[in-house]
Amino acid sequence: MKITLEELRAWVVVVDTGSITAAAGQLSQTTSGISRALSRLENKLQTTLLHRTTRRIALTEEGQIFLEHARQILRSVEMAEEQIAQRREIPSGRLRVNAAAPFMLHVIVPLMDEFSARYPLIQLELNTDDVVIDLLEQQTDIAIRIGELSDSSIHARSLGCSRLRLMASPAYLAKHGTPKSVAELSRHRLLGFSQMDRHNVWPVWQSEGEPLHIKPTLSASSGETLRQMAVYGQGIARLSDFLSREDRASGRLVPVLEEVTREMYHPIHAVYYRSATLSVRISCFLDFLSQQIASKPLL
Repeated sequence: MKITLEELRAWVVVVDTGSITAAAGQLSQTTSGISRALSRLENKLQTTLLHRTTRRIALTEEGQIFLEHARQILRSVEMAEEQIAQRREIPSGRLRVNAAAPFMLHVIVPLMDEFSARYPLIQLELNTDDVVIDLLEQQTDIAIRIGELSDSSIHARSLGCSRLRLMASPAYLAKHGTPKSVAELSRHRLLGFSQMDRHNVWPVWQSEGEPLHIKPTLSASSGETLRQMAVYGQGIARLSDFLSREDRASGRLVPVLEEVTREMYHPIHAVYYRSATLSVRISCFLDFLSQQIASKPLL
């Protein structure tokens, strides 16, 4: 005969509550029913799991070994039931998503028609910030973080990596010349970040063997602004592939110093706070975004 979940559950609750009477009350069963379940379990295992007296119960050595296995089985069943219940639930409610403006405009926004058609009852609220926000303070469900993560108190799901390249418009290069070496960049208009200086490290190496850390000729707080400046011929910018993808395809921007550019990537994560049960609408968005990024050259 095989062990049943009811027998496992009865035994674990007896151990946790310390008595058959207390377990019977918690499980809304009779004490005799709990006692018979324990006896059946021990008979099936052909061992004694509990020493029972009128005053107390105590686990045998075999009972100690079997207890953790029983707990794992019950946890697995509960998780499976929870996941099935979530799949039956129709995703609905407000979902607040925050990202830097470039990622929002070039990756998330183009996908929203398809997402809304798939999950019509989810009310999306899309917010942009070019600095790291506090999810709780801003009442945000999901935030997209570009770069290395530093906050260990949140949960993160990797969405992939985006390569960094030096880009300029053909008009700028025709007017100011195309740099042939890293040293020649000093004679050009360099577009960089005004607030996040770590993003002013470019994927080309100086003669000293260090990556080039530029002092911008023109600066902005947003990568989207830098992209626009590069498109309008105002200088050379370091841009993520997800940001420059369409410009490269159309020829509005072309690579600069491509032959000496090292491979440098920005990791991209979706971060969120999570209780024991992840909100079904958060799960839907994370799964959808991951699938879209995996199936299309979005980053």
